[in-house]
Amino acid sequence: MKEGKTFQISQNEVLNAYKAIKANKGAGGIDGIELEEFDANWKNKLYVLWNRMSSGCYFPKPVRGVEIPKKNGKKRLLGIPTIED
Repeated sequence: MKEGKTFQISQNEVLNAYKAIKANKGAGGIDGIELEEFDANWKNKLYVLWNRMSSGCYFPKPVRGVEIPKKNGKKRLLGIPTIED
């Protein structure tokens, strides 16, 4: 089993990050959970996230990849993390 890393992070920092995601109307990641669904129980979900980060039990989920076009006609891969991450 992988060993986690603890983070010195306050509950307020987690809340501010969530507010920034909401303000940007962030899209959901690979887990399929969108903002509306996350909002239904956001206090509990943010507490659990903060607790996992503080205790070293946090491991990020895989990132969803979306190709976006560039001006030169090529495409580049954009990584979209989950709302929680």
